[in-house]
Amino acid sequence: MKSKLWSLLFWMVIAAAFIGPGTVTTAAAAGAGYGYSLLWALVFSVFACIILQESAARITIASELSLGEAIKDRFKSQKVALSIGVAIFLGCAAYEAGNILGAISGVALIFTGIKPSVFTLIIVGVSTLVLWSGKTQTVANIMGFVVAIMGVAFLISGLSTPINGADLLKGAFIPSLPEGSVLITLGLVGTTIVPYNIFMGSGLAKGQSLSFMRFGLVLAILIGGLISTAILLAGASVVGEFSFENLAATLTKNNGVWMSYTFAIGLFAAGFTSSITAPLAAAITLKSVAKNEKGWDGNGLKYRLAWGSVMLTGLVFGVTGVKPIPVIILAQAANGLILPVIAIFLWLICNNSAYLKVHRNGFGMNLAMLITVFVASVLGFINVFKAGYATVGSSFAFQGLNQMAILALSLLVTFLAGWKVMKERLL
Repeated sequence: MKSKLWSLLFWMVIAAAFIGPGTVTTAAAAGAGYGYSLLWALVFSVFACIILQESAARITIASELSLGEAIKDRFKSQKVALSIGVAIFLGCAAYEAGNILGAISGVALIFTGIKPSVFTLIIVGVSTLVLWSGKTQTVANIMGFVVAIMGVAFLISGLSTPINGADLLKGAFIPSLPEGSVLITLGLVGTTIVPYNIFMGSGLAKGQSLSFMRFGLVLAILIGGLISTAILLAGASVVGEFSFENLAATLTKNNGVWMSYTFAIGLFAAGFTSSITAPLAAAITLKSVAKNEKGWDGNGLKYRLAWGSVMLTGLVFGVTGVKPIPVIILAQAANGLILPVIAIFLWLICNNSAYLKVHRNGFGMNLAMLITVFVASVLGFINVFKAGYATVGSSFAFQGLNQMAILALSLLVTFLAGWKVMKERLL
């Protein structure tokens, strides 16, 4: 029982990483704008997250290679692995400011008139001390504890709202796309299935048993999905335009001021945990794709420079208030392409007997990964199209030629990947 409890606590770092301010904003806005009708997207994203994270961790446990090392070894390309690592690193750096500002938004709901720069320095300072220890398991355990606080806060907030059971079940299991909901639907998927999480999960799996990993990882992701659902339920109670302030005011009106404080604690915890896990994931990812050199252990100079650079980026943008829009656009495009690429790499390696002898994918897992690769491709191409339109100053609409082009490209990518998987099983 104790080992299972520690397994769950250890793997809660994955939930901590994908439940950040972006997830809170997207899930709450989905609830505020569309009620329960987009809940099915969260259900699917949790399913896909389990598939990809378990696959990456299984590869590491079976082959004793991290995901980056397995990609380098299987495809004989240091450049491909390094390109993926650099793109994920840039994504972590671009969104670190948002993580810190999200934590400050939670504090601001309780303490009005605060100076963001002061709390930025405090959050960065505490996060740096946590990461400086260099002990990944200690960091994971700390994150597990903070996520527990966040989870309780958001669950209380979400369950305090009136819930229609029939509509809840319908929204969870019957897919629908209300008018204007395509991008926010894909946003729900994109904030749950995070590319850097897959590399981080692989790195954390080293030295663990398959049963230990599966119990803790799957349960942690399910709990994360439950927390995201609670946030969506809380958002569904908002009347009018969504904002953190409006949601807090609605919770206060329905339940008293203590509920506003509860939500604020959850929002702060979401931002704080992500402000630690983003730099940690960047360091683990670069470590996995780098050449075998000194300095990449938990206390090594290169490892600390990797997570320190991400933390410094968040500090600069957090203190100055400048939003790195061009970098964020570039990161969106890069990460949009990376997710299906990683999903395809995982699909291929999980069917190769050289890496997984007795733990290769079966029919059910391959079918699940086929669906995941298709949705990841759609999500990736939409992000790339959005970034392209933003670059030239035009608005993006998922309709007409854009819709047909994205679906056609996604089907083509999935078909070609499936064909390669069939060949991979013969190796």
